[in-house]
Amino acid sequence: MAVTQRRGRRIMMTPDELDAFLATERTCRVATVSRDGAPHASTLWFAWDGTSLWLYSVVRSKRWTDLRRDPRIAVVVDAGEEYGELRGVELSGTVEFVGESPRTGEPCPELAAPERMFAQKLFGLPEMPHDGRHAWARLTPDAIASWDFRKLGAPGRAETR
Repeated sequence: MAVTQRRGRRIMMTPDELDAFLATERTCRVATVSRDGAPHASTLWFAWDGTSLWLYSVVRSKRWTDLRRDPRIAVVVDAGEEYGELRGVELSGTVEFVGESPRTGEPCPELAAPERMFAQKLFGLPEMPHDGRHAWARLTPDAIASWDFRKLGAPGRAETR
């Protein structure tokens, strides 16, 4: 076990690396708990403000229904194809719902910055377009785990433990 822990510390992202990674990646995988207790996984775009992950979800989705009933969530953002390129972050905790649902663009100071970031990052627009079908959930994570296998050294040095 000690070998795994040392390796985990070696490949963990620094806070700056984590912020840069989450600022550039677009897609996350969201895991929720269904009514029957089964996990449900789906993909979603997101924005990261340095503290919280902002999720903009269709309100008539299974994901949104699950979160309204049970706001516990786990989210993975990852990248890389080859083993030595793999990197990612897992964030978990409880979401908070921010703004009206569905979002129509009513003034909400708490959403000004995340909506601007989201619109620029994902749509290349200066402000958020609202379609009356989506709403915001904010995850300020209780736990964060990260990995960057590029820190292991040269490609081909595959460690599978």
